Amino acid sequence: MLRAQGPGGWWLIRHPDHAQLAGEFAARWGNQLFRTPVPRPDVIEGISRHDDGWAVRDQKPLLTRQGKPSAFGADLVGKYTAFEEIDLPEYLGVRGRALEVVAETNAYAAILISMHTCNLLTEHADRSTIQPAQLPLLDSFVAHQRQRQLDLRAACADSGRFNDTDLSLTTLTEHFRLLQACDNLSLLSCVDFAGSATLLHPLPLNTGDTSEVTVQRVGPRRFHLSPWPFDTRELSFRIPARWIEGTTFTNPADVQAQYSAAETVGIPVEIVA
Repeated sequence: MLRAQGPGGWWLIRHPDHAQLAGEFAARWGNQLFRTPVPRPDVIEGISRHDDGWAVRDQKPLLTRQGKPSAFGADLVGKYTAFEEIDLPEYLGVRGRALEVVAETNAYAAILISMHTCNLLTEHADRSTIQPAQLPLLDSFVAHQRQRQLDLRAACADSGRFNDTDLSLTTLTEHFRLLQACDNLSLLSCVDFAGSATLLHPLPLNTGDTSEVTVQRVGPRRFHLSPWPFDTRELSFRIPARWIEGTTFTNPADVQAQYSAAETVGIPVEIVA
């Protein structure tokens, strides 16, 4: 779940809907300056579905220790403290499902999702928030994910759909970085982040060089990107979200009842050059 605070309450956005927005960004990525990803349909599917594993858990919002809806919010931008929001075995289960659900139909897309998961759990995870006795569980999970990446690359090679360049570590790393860039832009958009940021990684240009992309909020859920990476000069979307009244809660059942009864509405997002 993602959360965006409003007057007297929260907008709650499901992970799969946030990921679908990231996929919409990926589908428009590339122009005279920025390189378009290839194989494009597989990359877009991986980005669009990278949070499918959260679908079941997002049906019933839980609470943090502070009484907020347990979700990614503006206060967590630039941090990775998910282990304080969800117990580790459950979290790893969600991340594992995110890979396997997609691997059933698209091994290439699943590789990118697994690379994203491993990056979150190694370079960005705060291991001090994990109980020492559970660290072997985390390390075993990451090792399994890396083996799955090798297995899926072999399956892709055997399929005959992909060439050596498609399956090279260089190409896969480029696509993983695009996933994280589009994921990051979607997160900033969904929580209406009030500030500036960069899209995590330098991204490939048609010249063979790379460039960082900066993001600046210029209005409510309206963001300016520079340099401009998309194939049109303005993008407009509506994110499915539900509104719940109240800023903090003591009983998860109260949030879940409100969430279940709330109407899903589309809240606007604009990306401009």
